[in-house]
Amino acid sequence: MSEPFLADPGPVREFCDARWEAEILPLVRDHIRVPAVSPAYDPEWEARGHLDRAVDAAAAWLRGVPLPGLRTEVLRAPGRTPLVFFEVPGAGARSEETVLFYGHLDKQPEGEGWTGGRTAWEPSFDGTRLYGRGGADDGYALPASVTAIRALAEQGAARPRCVGVFEAGEESGSPDLDHWFEVLADRIGEVGLVVCLDSGAGDYERLWLVTSLRGACGGTLDVRVLGDGAHSGDAGGVVPSSFRVLRQLLDRVEDGATGLLRPAVLHGEVPPERREQTREAAALLGDGVRERFDWYGDTSAVADDPGELLLNRAWRPSLEVTGADGLPPVASAGNVLRPHTRVKLALRLPPTVDAAAAVAELGRLLEADPPYGAAVRFTPDRVLADGWHAPAEEPWLSAALSGASRACFDGADVARIGQGGTIPLMGKLSRQFPGAQFLACGVLGPGANAHGPNESLHVPYARRLTASLSLTLNAFAVREPEEAG
Repeated sequence: MSEPFLADPGPVREFCDARWEAEILPLVRDHIRVPAVSPAYDPEWEARGHLDRAVDAAAAWLRGVPLPGLRTEVLRAPGRTPLVFFEVPGAGARSEETVLFYGHLDKQPEGEGWTGGRTAWEPSFDGTRLYGRGGADDGYALPASVTAIRALAEQGAARPRCVGVFEAGEESGSPDLDHWFEVLADRIGEVGLVVCLDSGAGDYERLWLVTSLRGACGGTLDVRVLGDGAHSGDAGGVVPSSFRVLRQLLDRVEDGATGLLRPAVLHGEVPPERREQTREAAALLGDGVRERFDWYGDTSAVADDPGELLLNRAWRPSLEVTGADGLPPVASAGNVLRPHTRVKLALRLPPTVDAAAAVAELGRLLEADPPYGAAVRFTPDRVLADGWHAPAEEPWLSAALSGASRACFDGADVARIGQGGTIPLMGKLSRQFPGAQFLACGVLGPGANAHGPNESLHVPYARRLTASLSLTLNAFAVREPEEAG
């Protein structure tokens, strides 16, 4: 048998397209049908068994893949979310070097607002987009990873050793990943390239490399002014409104007119190379930075410049109230001065800001010297997530991504973008494998709407992304020794 070689892009694309049609699409459809809601949103997840169903289905598919040497295991422990682990030997001179694939199988809750007869748990395909919860975020990732490896094996092309870690707790902050990585440490080994498929894309016209992710923290802010509600005519003007007190407290953190966050500890410097890459991405995307959202009426973005919007999303902090208690529905809201208001706060942080320091400062600001002496309590979330800033690209990776994008996207070169979402694992992996290169990417482009209604997977892009991954794996396996430094 001849020595494994450089892959031919044409057969790689053809193979990936065929596997998407025959295997991956049906598998992702079935995954959508499983309401595998992450533990943070379903305390009864163990009893319901949906996470186990999702993990077992993925493992069953893996065990049927005709890929030489593929080994699959489901890891379980009481009280911990399950995990799928696979291992595939490499082929070629550099076949012992390891690539780590990462993705997740748990989902956000179904939510409200699905349109066009669509629902979260029943897949709907219009020929381009596959709608349903968990298809794009990110049930496609495991079969796409293995298909990318298999495309090289089918040609006899060089490929590295590959391992895959697909968890079931990412949407809850990955609380069990440290445990599972400790269990798997010897089997994973030393990693030269990390491939994360849980992120996004600026458009569907080229391969996108994600260069940074924001961190996240948050908590619950509770303001109480009375033991019981009182007639608003009697109490109004005497008892301070808990809602008004809440507004004053939030103004300590956020400028209500601009949305800018006030505390310096929540801000970080934007590296010059990321500013330049943002300018390039803004030139490619233009108005698409705004148009990816479903605007209502005459609502406009917070800025006109797409470059500033990209920096806001990737490198600046932002605050959102994601839930509230103490507010009755409008239809049943009586003339009562309510005794309390409680809100859930979500804070996104620049990639280089420490989440623990940020949430500590948030609590200090909100609880200090409350207006009117109101009872104010901030309860931080248990799970904190630091952001991530990719290490400098080695020349082989830059060349490989450019070549893969041009081969799979009709000549369009790779582009780079920072993302506003959070993947807790990435910062941990950067510390665990300081010499590794990182390929963070994904299918969450315009219209994907992960976590919201009408979440959708852009299937043509996913196919091309799969082929691009395959060519990048091949480039990793055939790079020259000096490039492997």
